[in-house]
Amino acid sequence: MYIETEATPNPSTLKFLPGRQVMTAGTREFTSPEAAEASPLAQMLFDLGDVTGVFFGADFVSVTAAPGVEWASLKPQVVAVLLDHFISEAPLFNGGDATGFSVPGDVDDLLDGQADDPAHADVVAQIRDLIDTRVRPAVANDGGDIIYRGFREGVVYLTMQGACSGCPSSSATLKHGIEGLLKHYVPEVTEVRAA
Repeated sequence: MYIETEATPNPSTLKFLPGRQVMTAGTREFTSPEAAEASPLAQMLFDLGDVTGVFFGADFVSVTAAPGVEWASLKPQVVAVLLDHFISEAPLFNGGDATGFSVPGDVDDLLDGQADDPAHADVVAQIRDLIDTRVRPAVANDGGDIIYRGFREGVVYLTMQGACSGCPSSSATLKHGIEGLLKHYVPEVTEVRAA
């Protein structure tokens, strides 16, 4: 088995491609060792000590190194953990499920505990379609994901995950890339903000 690696726009994060499916649906992000307890693989990566984030995509794993850690020393350790995991065909999550939780349509779609206003259902459908068809695939190529959080008074709220979370260019991606796209196709959108 061979695991490819790709740089991401975030210098702290590398994208690892095991050449097979990682998640059967959705994505999953782990930002602490406590959160990683749900996944044996994520837990092993955090156990390396120099990892501050793990993200599972459809066919990749993004790993974020702690500040000051050099990838030259961490990368072989991460590859070894990934090889052991995928060769042994161990379950991705405790309980054996490989389904993520950050999929469109779940509780992540709520903003401040409230569902989108039904009066804006058509606008929200357009926004979601653009995010799913144009934005998410591009963000996944960079080792991350973007989650729709809500639409209020012309403002679209989104959360960046994986390599895109904490990336120096994430605010530019939100403001210049995604905001421009949404404003162009959905005139009701006036702004995009991180949630």
